Amino acid sequence: MIVLDATIVNVALPAIQHDLGFSQTDLAWVVNAYLLTFGGCMLLAGRTADIVGRRTILIFGIGLFSLASQACGLAQTQTMLIVARAIQGVGGAIVTGVSASIVLVLFSEQAERAKALSVWGFVGSGGGTVGVIAGGLLTQALNWHWIFLVNVPVGALAILLARPLLPKTPGIGFARGGLDVAGTLTVLAAPMLAVYGIINAGQAGWTSTTTLVCLAAAALVTVAFVMVESRAATPLVPLRIFRSRTVAVSNMIIAISGAAFFGWFFFSPLYAQQILGYDSLQTGLTFLPATLVMAVMSLGLTARVVALVGPKPPLVVGMLLFTLGMLLFARAPVDGTFVRDVLPPMFLLGLGSGLSFMPLFLIATGEATPDESGMVSGLISTSQLIGGAIGLALLAGLAAVRSAEAAAQGASASAALVDGFHAAFLLGAGLALVSVILAVTQLRAPRAERSEQPYASQVPAT
Repeated sequence: MIVLDATIVNVALPAIQHDLGFSQTDLAWVVNAYLLTFGGCMLLAGRTADIVGRRTILIFGIGLFSLASQACGLAQTQTMLIVARAIQGVGGAIVTGVSASIVLVLFSEQAERAKALSVWGFVGSGGGTVGVIAGGLLTQALNWHWIFLVNVPVGALAILLARPLLPKTPGIGFARGGLDVAGTLTVLAAPMLAVYGIINAGQAGWTSTTTLVCLAAAALVTVAFVMVESRAATPLVPLRIFRSRTVAVSNMIIAISGAAFFGWFFFSPLYAQQILGYDSLQTGLTFLPATLVMAVMSLGLTARVVALVGPKPPLVVGMLLFTLGMLLFARAPVDGTFVRDVLPPMFLLGLGSGLSFMPLFLIATGEATPDESGMVSGLISTSQLIGGAIGLALLAGLAAVRSAEAAAQGASASAALVDGFHAAFLLGAGLALVSVILAVTQLRAPRAERSEQPYASQVPAT
């Protein structure tokens, strides 16, 4: 429901703009308001779940997201929709961070955790594709209000099932976990300032006053956060976790690969719509090769590979396949076809994602204690979101500059667009390759991988 909502809105934006009278600039806030609060609240949501209790916070997050979805669906003004979307982002951050934390706590044994994370990752990846298809169908068959209202019955059902199906996981309590007020304020402010600056850069440029002030303020608040956390008796984010080379490097890889992943989901639909002439439903269907491959991988194939060879080899191979997929998109021509120019890269990108996502998450969370699982999962999600936002802004800026240069040199409108897309895909491939290099040279094998029979004895039964 959470991931689906992040993509379902994109298809309905023209209808929302027409109905509520948004300008082109203000329309971006229908998406940006969600991203702003989502990125800002992720770490806080995970740590609150560790303190209060995961099931309790998860139910609260689902309820908040569902109520905000209803408000979005009933919105009749621009302000009401944007405010409701911001509240949706808070609920989305809670559900995303806490659901990952619950998986880590419930599945502590390596092989079982690998299988659980495969399913969790597939739901997230598949939700994006379903969102594009569902957005087109609901908007065409009914109206844009239903892309939000559809969340309400799903959320209600999730709340009803959460209490009987999920075991109670009591938190460590405020007495032990503490309430780090200064850390909470800074950890909310820093990501929000950074995301706002990045969003503004995409609209006003990287040298605009607002962009520079926001990014500088984000850097200052980050420094303040580090100082606060280093002195706090019960820090919101214990800085000692960054002493772990595994945690530090894996979060770097997550941020860099997140930039490439966001680029894939942003530019491949643009190629399908603006160059191949596909409608919104056909564009969503182009993701099916990737989604189906990820589905196959999630049915236990990736888990079995990890059980046999450990998480690092499939992570490296998967990111190499992802890099190759981006490179294939970087050569897609103006007169492209689905079978020749879209299907092969989509297949490789789906295979690479399905093979690398779960091992990377497994490595990143391998040293997390149960009391810190929410905070660590929140950190991972924050790294991916901030890395994706920064990367997408860079990719979009590069594509715009390259397209403008090609148009100035006399290229047709379509050829100029394709030149810009090629530059973005090439940079995305370069980022994915950097992730591979970091994984090979800097990422240490988890402890379990270095034991005598680390995974072979844990191969899940079929």
